[in-house]
This record gives sequence, structure tokens and C-alpha cells, in this order.
Amino acid sequence: MNTLDLIVLFGTLLFIVFYGVWKTRGQRDIEAYLLGGHSMKWGTIGLSVMATQASAITFISTPGQAYDSGMGFVQNYFGQPLALIVVSAVFIPIFYRLKVYTAYEFLEKRFDTKTRFLGAFIFLVQRGLAAGITIYAPAIIISSILRWDLTLTILCTGVLVIIYTVSGGTKAVSITQKQQMAVILAGMFAAFFMIVGYISDHTTFGGALEIAGNLGKLEVVNLEFDITERYTIWSGLAGGFFLALAYFGTDQSQVQRYLGGANVSESRMGLMFNAILKIPLQFFILLTGVMVYVFYIFYQPPMHFKETSVEVVKNSEYYEAYRDLNHEYAQAVDKRKEAALKIAAGSLSEYDEKIFTEQLVDADQETLAIREKAKELIVKADSSLKTKDSDYVFLTFIITYLPHGLIGLLIAVIFSAAMSSTSSELNALASTTSVDFYKRIINQDGSAHHYLNVSKGLTFAWGVLAILFAILAKNSENLIEAVNIIGSIFYGTILGIFLTAFFLKWISGTPVFFSAIITQVAVIIIHFLTEAGYFELSYLLYNVIGCVGTMILSILFQMFNGTKKSVS
Repeated sequence: MNTLDLIVLFGTLLFIVFYGVWKTRGQRDIEAYLLGGHSMKWGTIGLSVMATQASAITFISTPGQAYDSGMGFVQNYFGQPLALIVVSAVFIPIFYRLKVYTAYEFLEKRFDTKTRFLGAFIFLVQRGLAAGITIYAPAIIISSILRWDLTLTILCTGVLVIIYTVSGGTKAVSITQKQQMAVILAGMFAAFFMIVGYISDHTTFGGALEIAGNLGKLEVVNLEFDITERYTIWSGLAGGFFLALAYFGTDQSQVQRYLGGANVSESRMGLMFNAILKIPLQFFILLTGVMVYVFYIFYQPPMHFKETSVEVVKNSEYYEAYRDLNHEYAQAVDKRKEAALKIAAGSLSEYDEKIFTEQLVDADQETLAIREKAKELIVKADSSLKTKDSDYVFLTFIITYLPHGLIGLLIAVIFSAAMSSTSSELNALASTTSVDFYKRIINQDGSAHHYLNVSKGLTFAWGVLAILFAILAKNSENLIEAVNIIGSIFYGTILGIFLTAFFLKWISGTPVFFSAIITQVAVIIIHFLTEAGYFELSYLLYNVIGCVGTMILSILFQMFNGTKKSVS
């Protein structure tokens, strides 16, 4: 990065921060701070909801996910539009009618105090973990690529977020997220067209898609009914539906976005905006990753994208072996490029096209096998190093091949996405702690100004905790999966509590309380057994297990108790 990149980067970030502070000055009560005074229109809500979901991990890790595995990850989102329709039809009217600040207030009105505290506590645990990851994830990668100090990078992101989130609350989060989404979309489209421009020196866009298709990168839908497969249309529709329903219906970081709407219609329109655009946006980001893969067919790619790990090998006894392997890798890449150029040239007979396609696939498989050998050498050099390098693919391309100025903009995209998600999380964590615990247990008779100051103080405290967690965190094999796994472990249970509240009105608080605890413990055990290799299960199905398990146990416990509670 040069001076121009730094000007673009910090100019963009500082503008967003000061704009958010200026636009939300003068707030005097907790309703304005936590719900934005119920003044937000559907466009602001829609962009805020989208920006909250689209963290920095989305723009770092998702292209790398496509680089490694193709387009199949988009199936994760197939259940989301239906989930948003359900949230709009069922959740939003109830939350508005009860005039709640948090989703968990509803649980006390429907069940009892302990169930409200349980729901709020589960949210605080899983979202507190996620807040640290959303700061840490981009920081660890950016610091590695740009050689910035990791702790300083984390502090930079965290402090900027804390400034405008503490100052302006929900309205500041939503307003700044509009600016952040504009930066994000502009940067991603610019990067995509630059990639296509580079590829066009060798083949057309259609030719690039043909090459990607030959290598299996464009397989969007997997129709196999296999619960051990991580991404299939069935896990996407079922597990993705439950994950999205829990996220948008019960996660305060999203609920707070649409509770700030001027009315029910504005909130519903904001969610429908996401129902229509989320899958195309995710498809586009994954396609960008696939195009990066095609780009590196025509331009020499690194054998391993995480340069800090490569340096460890170079300074070890395995340097000569790594150097020889790199030479072998370059030869395999040349063979792959030659076959791709033959296909791109066109005018081939059916027989010749088949031959060159086979050569392309074989050479591609050879490059992948050599990359695996390189990872083995990295582990031999230092067994503590992580070998998954897909999170570094897109940033490596940005830093190496994009013009200055645009590099600064793309780094601003990553920071903006980190800030937008983190600000939503801090705002939601503070509101849940303030309303569901402080106001309910410690001080029920405070003034509006008192609760405003408490909420600001809690926002600051959660921000500091998120920064500390990010500094202490350890790397993950794939960041986009890590966030979804954390959510899937907890979301199913809390969704089961809410669906029981909505649809099983004869069930009382105690049965659902103990059902939720048992089910949550069971899901955590299942996850650790899966990670240990005792069996295979798509993590998306944790959402189904948690939700259905909570509801079934609630029914059984209520029947065993022999009483029914009628709720109108």
C-alpha cells in the first residue's frame, strides 16, 4: 500500500465514523438510543439488516471458500427468503404490539422471568463470541498481508466502532451501515470487473465460465440427500431456514435493526429487501472467488497464500524441499495454463476439446496435490501453524494486482464490513444487558437519562470485551464457517423457545426452560463429537436439532406435568 491507498482507506473510515456521530447527536432517552426513535424507513432498515449479516468475514473468506470449493456454499442461503417471510408475518407484529426493546422481553410476557433470562443469556454468549471474531477475523489477515501489527489493527477497528456506536446507538449503527454498504458494493464490483479485465487478455468471460465449469467450480446445487455433506440443497433449505429464522427472528443484533422502523410495514419491507437480494449478493461474491481461481490459471499463483507460514518454512530445515516442490508446482501450473489457453482459443473439434479438458483437469488436480504437500511441509516446520490458506486468497490478489487507490478502497471494504457487523453486535449486546438484566434486576425505577447512560456504558464495556477477545483469539481454519458454526450451535435452541411461545400456547415456562437447557447441552455435545470425528453431521442441522428438540421436549414435559396453560 502507498500513500494514496492510506488516504482512501482512512479517509473513508473516518468519514463514516464522524458522519454517524454528527447525524445522531442530541439523543436524550433510551428509546431513541436503542430503537432510533422508531423513525427509520424500509431502505435504511434493509441496508442495515444486510450490512449486519455481511461481516468482513463475508468479503474475505467467501471468495476463498469459492476458490477452494466452488459455488456450493450459496446453498446455505436457500432457506433464508422463506424464513424472512415467516419473521415478517409472525415475529414482527407480535414484537410491535408488545412494544418491546428486545426480543427476550416477549419471553417473560409469554412464559416467565427465568425463560427470559435464559434466552437473553444464550444470545449474550453466542453473540459475544461472534463479536470478537468479527473484529479478529479481518485483523489477523490484514495484519499478515500488510505486515501491520495485529494488536494495533484490532484496536483500530474496535475503537472506531466504539466511538460512533456509543455516541449514537441504533440510529448511528443503521445510518453508518448505509454508507458502509455503499463502500462495500462499490469495492466488490470494482474488484470483479478488474478480475474479468485481466482474464479477458486470455479468454472471454464466457470462456472463463466454461473453464471454471470444467473444473467443477460452478456446481451450485447438490441434490444428494446426505447428512454428512456440509452443503446440499436439503441442508440449505432445512438447516438454512432454521438458521435464518433464528437469526432474524430471535437474535437481538437483527431484531433491533427492524424494531427501529417507523411501523410494521417499514420493517417488513426492509426484510423483504433482504429476502430478494441476499442470495444474488452471495452468489456474486462466490462468483468473484471463482473468477479469482480462473485468474490464477493464467497468472502464476503462490503455492501457499499465507506468506507468514511460507517464511517459517524458508527459515527451517525444510527450505530445500519446499523450493523443489515450488518448482514442481510452477511446472504443473504451466501445464494447466497451456490446456486452458487451448480451450479458450476455441474452434476445437469435439475430440480435441475433450482431450484438452482432461489435460486441464489432470493438471489442476496435480496443482492441488502439490499444494497439499506444501501444507505438510509447513506443519513439519511448525506444528502449531494452520495450513488452510483460503482466507488469504482474495486479499493476496487485491494487494498484488489491483491499482493503488483501489487497493485502499478494498481494504476499506473489509474494515467497513467489520465495523458494520461489530457495531450491530455491540448495540444489541448492550441493549440486551441493559433491558433484560440491569433494568429488570438491578434498577427498575431509573430515569430515562439514567438508562441512556447505562446503555452507553454497557456498549463501551462490550466493545472493550470484544477487542480483548479478538486479541486473545486463535486462528480458525475457515472464518466464514466458524461464524456459521457458532451461530448454529446456539440458534436452534433459542428458536425452539420462540416457536413454542408462538404456536404451542398451552405450554408454560418451566417445561420449555428445562427443555431448552437439555437440548442446548445435547447440541454442544453433538458438535464436539462431530469435531472429534466420532460421526459426521452438517453443522446446519444443529439448528434443526436444537429447535425441534426444544419443542418436542417441551411438549413431553408439559404432558408429564399434567397441566396446560392457555395463552391468548
